Amino acid sequence: MNSDRIEGNWKELKGKAQQKWGDLTDGDLDKIEGSRTELIGKIQQKYGKSKEEVEREVNDFEKGN
Repeated sequence: MNSDRIEGNWKELKGKAQQKWGDLTDGDLDKIEGSRTELIGKIQQKYGKSKEEVEREVNDFEKGN
């Protein structure tokens, strides 16, 4: 599997992603389409967090799903 893709079915995961990062809109999540890099970038943009901090959050998110 491409390491830049969120594991599993993105359609199922995007609802969980929106619960975790509530500032992400449906449009944001549709554009991301499971791209880990785009998810990290969008979270950084919306929340003003460092790349390292967001990568840890996404890693935890992936482990929980």
